[in-house]
Amino acid sequence: MGKYQRASKLRYLELFLVHRHDLLIYANRIMGDRASAEDVVQDAYLRFAGSSEKRLIEEPVGYLYRIVRNLAVDGRRRQSRDGYYDTSEPEMMAELIGDHPSPETVVADREEIRILQAALAELPQRTRIALEMHRFGGCTLKVIATHLGISIGLAHTLVIDGLEHCRARLCRPSRIQ
Repeated sequence: MGKYQRASKLRYLELFLVHRHDLLIYANRIMGDRASAEDVVQDAYLRFAGSSEKRLIEEPVGYLYRIVRNLAVDGRRRQSRDGYYDTSEPEMMAELIGDHPSPETVVADREEIRILQAALAELPQRTRIALEMHRFGGCTLKVIATHLGISIGLAHTLVIDGLEHCRARLCRPSRIQ
């Protein structure tokens, strides 16, 4: 095994260990059983490590979560097929049915998008641009400030003001203290 491969394996192991607790919580939510979740996470690491030897993984954390999700859902289906499924958990049944939102969810989401578009249109131009650059464009406050010719502090204020306006229109409580 070459020096690069050893370093890469260590990096992936460290990445796994950092995210292990969250992966267990994620798998447990799907499986409904801590012991099964432990098995799924362990198996996920083995598959993850095997894949990382064969190719470079661009988004290793996302890939790891995807492996855990697939294994947990497969395990849950196997439990159901074998008669181990606890039907007292309707949210777990919904997860097994698929990733498609219900028609009610689609309608509610479309309504939220419509409200959000209207809220953005109500904002002053500079505030709207700052918010869109930050939330949709992923721009830093420094980039926004440079683009708009303002200070970083004012760019931050504009983004916060835009977020608060949109939250108010969506009737969601403010998370900013």
